[in-house]
Amino acid sequence: MTVIDAGHAEGGDWLVGNPTGLQLASALWIGSVGLLILGLQPVLLGALYTERHVTGDELALVATAEMIAIAIGSGVVAMLLPARNMRWKSAVLLVLLALANFWTACAANPNSLIAARTLAGLAEGGLVAVATELIARSRRAERIGGYFVTLQTLAQCALALLLALYAVPAAGSAGGFIALGVVCLLSLVVACTVADDYADLPKDEHFSNVLTVPAITALLSIFCYFMFFGAVWAFLEPLGVQFGIDGRTVSLMVSASLAAQVVGAMTATVLEARIDYRFAITVIGAVATISSALLASGPGLSVFWAVALVMGFILLFIVPYQIRLAITADETRNAALLVPAAQLFGLAIGPIAASQLIDGENFRPVPEFAAASALASVALLGVFMMVARRRVPA
Repeated sequence: MTVIDAGHAEGGDWLVGNPTGLQLASALWIGSVGLLILGLQPVLLGALYTERHVTGDELALVATAEMIAIAIGSGVVAMLLPARNMRWKSAVLLVLLALANFWTACAANPNSLIAARTLAGLAEGGLVAVATELIARSRRAERIGGYFVTLQTLAQCALALLLALYAVPAAGSAGGFIALGVVCLLSLVVACTVADDYADLPKDEHFSNVLTVPAITALLSIFCYFMFFGAVWAFLEPLGVQFGIDGRTVSLMVSASLAAQVVGAMTATVLEARIDYRFAITVIGAVATISSALLASGPGLSVFWAVALVMGFILLFIVPYQIRLAITADETRNAALLVPAAQLFGLAIGPIAASQLIDGENFRPVPEFAAASALASVALLGVFMMVARRRVPA
């Protein structure tokens, strides 16, 4: 039975389609390759900054350009293009991303870096959509989403450690981006096992379901939360340097934070059905605010370590609950398809918005901005809850 034929079957674990375990795992890996850069930005962009390839402002522009491109790529593929011929689409996107990474490795100036990472982001966004399109078709999208963030973060953690200990010390930032390109080419083997055609989700009133106050408020809450993390994550190494922590130690913190993200994702996957999404998002928003305030206070090494680990844990712990928030806002799941775009736009806007507050070598306003973003996320959840109560059932 093909995926399309099975898509019309009633019941089971899927709203439409019936992918095998291998096809699901392959799609999740392809999407994870598209998001590897999220865990590696502090290492790779930090190396570019240390090597004087970019200034603080240029670092923010490079990070922002890539994140916006990922968001655009994931949104366009998920919302506008049919989920057909996914194998060759995955292969083309992987090759394009590999070439963009190789281009980055030999880029000679900030403009070339921005262009290379923008191209990389568009390809990465398309790869993310390969996974999210399939996740949206699951009856337990929150749980599959938990598996997705766990897999991607395990890959980020392992690769960040390898880059921090071997590739970057030996060959600088160029070695890191070359390693990323090699991973993309090796993943072509996995692209051959992706389900070629996904069954269609209902598309009635496709955009009108997203352009409602509950859906927009939910997506804005997700956007603000990731804006908090994006601001801190992009400037983690400069913040560490300001507080007397060397770049190598910050790179190890990044790897440890990624390990904490794995723990957070796995914990949320186990607990997602037992905790109300509104409670989870509120508590995590409060923890994010406190963590940002501690980071702005000029912490010592031990507090900096603790904050990095806590931020890592809560980053992905919240994702299944954000998926539930989006599904609650729009039961046709069209808004859920835009969750990665909202997350990525937040990661993109966070650094560039925070960079406007930086005064010379003083990066302390960055965590202050992050704290405000986390509070805004919780406030928008409150608005969503008020609006949701007033909705008249169809």
